[in-house]
Amino acid sequence: MLTANDPSRKSWLDIPSNSDFPIQNIPFGVFMANDDHISIGTRIGNHAIDLAALHQLGYFEGISLPEDVFLQDTLNDFITLGRPTIRQVRNRIADLFDLQNETLQSNADHKEVVLFSVEELQMLMPVFIQDYTDFYSSREHATNVGIMFRGKENALMPNWLHLPVGYHGRSSSIIVSGENIHRPMGQMLPPGAEAPVFGASKAMDFELEMGFITGDGKHLGERISTDEAEEYLFGMVIFNDWSARDLQKWEYVPLGPFLGKNFGSSISPWVVTFDALEPFRTERPKQEEPKPLPYLDCAPNTAYDIKLEVYLQPEGGEENLISESNHKYLYWTMVQQLAHHTVNGCNIHAGDLMASGTISGPEPNNYGSMLELSWKGEKPLTLSDGSERKYLLDGDTVIMRAFCDNGEQRLGFGEVRSTILPAKP
Repeated sequence: MLTANDPSRKSWLDIPSNSDFPIQNIPFGVFMANDDHISIGTRIGNHAIDLAALHQLGYFEGISLPEDVFLQDTLNDFITLGRPTIRQVRNRIADLFDLQNETLQSNADHKEVVLFSVEELQMLMPVFIQDYTDFYSSREHATNVGIMFRGKENALMPNWLHLPVGYHGRSSSIIVSGENIHRPMGQMLPPGAEAPVFGASKAMDFELEMGFITGDGKHLGERISTDEAEEYLFGMVIFNDWSARDLQKWEYVPLGPFLGKNFGSSISPWVVTFDALEPFRTERPKQEEPKPLPYLDCAPNTAYDIKLEVYLQPEGGEENLISESNHKYLYWTMVQQLAHHTVNGCNIHAGDLMASGTISGPEPNNYGSMLELSWKGEKPLTLSDGSERKYLLDGDTVIMRAFCDNGEQRLGFGEVRSTILPAKP
């Protein structure tokens, strides 16, 4: 059924070498063209493809699709069609743009209305996110933060190795790549002070995360098992969960993140399907001491080998690679996260977002936040222009990139990019 993934398939479209978007990827997103035309589309190389135009021209004949499914301004209705239909759509797109297929390739009039250069487009939020949950699933990150604030002996909280810790986040402040973020204001407790002060955060940070978008779930009161969880997963995005560490430190006891997190998070615009990621499955970390409860048992190959990079670009300067991590480092997998999220009967909807939490690895260059990279500000990073960073400054741009490469096949997610603007007075 996954004919779109054929690694030998070539496209009649020009695709740059090492592109994140070969014909085997076929992600989904929402874009606006110069004439203010909004459409659901996909991408091959640097070409965006208008799926609404393809549909209206009859290229999806034989696939059961509502007439207006690609004329929406979000992917939600498309996601509700379910994985079998989405798979049919991906396979058909791969066939249409295959080098051996001349049906569209030889039709200049149709190509004129179907194809756009990605440089011409404004990418929009791909989904309407009704609910957003942020997990805390990197053992390395949780251990590092625990050591900083509680010491080595109490680095991990007693529940951490027994369940995927998470919290309900604020979906209204999630923005798409390219939108910038203002430094937040709030309360913080200066070192040595007995009372808090109000002002702009002085400890602005990023968090390197990946997020997964869900399909329609079960009814309220029913749960999704780890065995069936993958049927409820649509695709993945890169996720930057901005954090104000000084606000967070003052407020997080006893109920966890609030103003230190909810001022903004950024996602990449192209959603890469789990079908496309199938060739990049890998072994998850072993979970033996302690062994999780039976409802969290899952197959060993439920992790994905996705390489992650973080770049910091100072205002007017060049990009500095400051972190290299991998999605496979996560202790708790996505099927375990979804099974735990619904084990109490909580329902999910098409378009819900669940983020991984900061993804750090075993080495210092794998750390996924400034908090860890500068070790709470004690070890500042030196950039190529000679400037130092404990935390992020106004004008700094953070770029996150993610891609898979197994030696035979490469595909990626593009990037999520945002610049920090001064706090609003």
